[in-house]
Amino acid sequence: MKIENLLKQRTLDSTINVKNSIVMAPMTTFSANPDGTVSVAELSYYKARSKGVGIVITAATNVQKSGKGFPGQFAAYNNSFLPSLKKLSQTIKGEGALAILQIFHGGRMAIPAEIPGGQTISASAIAAEREGAMTPHEMTEAEIQDTINAFGETTKLAIAAGFDGVEIHGANTYLLQQFFSPHSNRRDDMWGGSLEKRMNFPLAVIAQVKKVVKEDGIKNFIVGYRFSPEELENPGITLDDTLSFIDVLSNQGLSYLHSSISNFWQSSIRNASSTNPIICSMLDKIHDRVPFIGVGSIHTPEDAIKALNSGATFISLGRELIMEPDWVSKVQTGDFSKIRTTLNKTQRKSLDIPEPLWNTIINTPGWFPMSK
Repeated sequence: MKIENLLKQRTLDSTINVKNSIVMAPMTTFSANPDGTVSVAELSYYKARSKGVGIVITAATNVQKSGKGFPGQFAAYNNSFLPSLKKLSQTIKGEGALAILQIFHGGRMAIPAEIPGGQTISASAIAAEREGAMTPHEMTEAEIQDTINAFGETTKLAIAAGFDGVEIHGANTYLLQQFFSPHSNRRDDMWGGSLEKRMNFPLAVIAQVKKVVKEDGIKNFIVGYRFSPEELENPGITLDDTLSFIDVLSNQGLSYLHSSISNFWQSSIRNASSTNPIICSMLDKIHDRVPFIGVGSIHTPEDAIKALNSGATFISLGRELIMEPDWVSKVQTGDFSKIRTTLNKTQRKSLDIPEPLWNTIINTPGWFPMSK
């Protein structure tokens, strides 16, 4: 097993050094302060997990107040959040990792109680997502432009706060995916209809973020994009849709692409007759044009090395880093047998897991493997 493959330095955008291939995946913490600022508990959580990894991608932060997707989400929709964001970037970078702020809008997945009138927005007035919520209203042209600009404004905040980059969250059924999906986008204007037109909103967000970075003049600022390859709904996003989108994304001058799937080696969730891992199709389509971050049920060093051997540039660890903040250091020292792959109900404080996140883990059967 070639551990050195996990630990050797990599680069992004030709000039940005990343000390190894391990990325902390963006994961909801449910633990911000009531005013939307980053809590002390979150800072402690990130500090513990930033040691050793090459990159930390934060939990998603909303670019507009109406975009808050879950309780306890920290915000980044105006300058009042700048001090909070600075503390977060400094905490991560202080442990030697690159700090990337994940930016998003919840769309129809947003919390209605956080929105005046209680009605969420989406590409089309299709399918209220939360129980008891009103059907979202179809975004107007003005709302679309405001939201695109909001992604740019939050990017400015990320730059001012000292982050090394942003990840545009186009996955997990949030707003950007809602525009790309034929399930939630039934428009017949430039923002929907054909596959190509369903790409227009996420591509406009990418262009606005890159424009802000260029105008700021900052050098070596990372811009990544995360996507979900398929949807179960009919109509819904197919793997062929995503491969076409990946082909376009690979030519946008992005720093990396990042998939969102539950198992790195999973086959199609739409086509049961296909047993080939979809990761192979995605990497073939990228064809080395842009670095790729792979994710999904990677726990041991053996899992990570096998995933890297697929052709992925980086490996993103999510639940594993919650269970084992010292994953990288234990790999470095060869202490593989000491790497935790389960959670014990007595470990919350020793693992620096914020209480709201811990309560969610404990109350969600099957989310994490538990030990006695």
